[in-house]
Amino acid sequence: MGAYILRRLLLIIPTLFGIMLINFALVQFVPGGPVEQAIARIQGGGDVFEGFAGSGEDAGGADLGASENYVGARGLPPEFIEELEREFGFDKPPVERFFNMMWNYMRFDFGESYFRSIGVIDLIKEKLPVSITLGLWSTVIAYLISIPLGIAKAVRDGTSFDTWTSGAIIAAYAIPGFLFAILLLVLFAGGSYWQIFPLRGLTSDDFDTLSPLGKVADYFWHITLPVLASTISAFATLTLLTKNSFLDEIKKHYVMTARAKGLSERKVLYGHVFRNAMLIVIAGFPAVFIGVFFGGSLIIETIFSLDGLGRLGFEAAVARDYPIVFGTLFIFGLIGLVVGILSDLMYVLVDPRIDFERREG
Repeated sequence: MGAYILRRLLLIIPTLFGIMLINFALVQFVPGGPVEQAIARIQGGGDVFEGFAGSGEDAGGADLGASENYVGARGLPPEFIEELEREFGFDKPPVERFFNMMWNYMRFDFGESYFRSIGVIDLIKEKLPVSITLGLWSTVIAYLISIPLGIAKAVRDGTSFDTWTSGAIIAAYAIPGFLFAILLLVLFAGGSYWQIFPLRGLTSDDFDTLSPLGKVADYFWHITLPVLASTISAFATLTLLTKNSFLDEIKKHYVMTARAKGLSERKVLYGHVFRNAMLIVIAGFPAVFIGVFFGGSLIIETIFSLDGLGRLGFEAAVARDYPIVFGTLFIFGLIGLVVGILSDLMYVLVDPRIDFERREG
């Protein structure tokens, strides 16, 4: 197992390099780079994308030397444009910029935001509480509901309970999260009916003055609606996966043998079937959590006025704030690759019979 883990760890380097290279290359063809964004802000915040059709300049910074190529740069001294290029690092060719960026990232130096005057790491730390809240509680609630429901559906396969619960979870899966979020706001956040839950933020303004129990209550009071909106579509896949996994195990010979020995149905299910059936569900928890955690629901965060990683990524992409865009891509890509290895380790932990080294051989 050690050799397998070592090989997977070594594969992280070329995989991450490829991810960064492809995205960096694509950015070179996107109009409206940071220099033009800065010029647009200086000259009154006009639309930086106007007039790009047929201009042919390299928006990512590969050909940023001629100041007259910048839309809206007329009237600004060429020396000022050159200073902007040096400040953003666009006075160097793209290949040199890419390798400089990767060298800094390998040393976990992610620089500062172009337009916020704050380090990328500090900015991510600032937004993490929202993403942790939505990702953690959505995943936990989905597992707490889906696993018992999936087991109940497997035991009652083909009954009316199985039928109507399947219809309910499929309907929930089909409802867009943002539409459900708006419905929750209208019903419970003062939209047209009841003012039960707050409309914005993770905590109240007087959070620091509350007692420990009051802080816990205030936190859950604020996160109820956004977590519900984030979780609504998470039940279907996990519930059906649990059900089908249990059905596959129930039909195996060792289950019939256990029943023939006179074991109770509960002991058969939870003493024999559960461990094997839950292998794929439990082992996939790290990947599911990271997917929800770093996915960052932009619309949910916007509707509930939450400032998380979803909004951070969107705003950075719109503003062409490349240190944030590439810094978060590198960090989340690295974490995702490591979590893939952790998922494999979870499989081995849940079922020691699995041997990845032997399968690779």
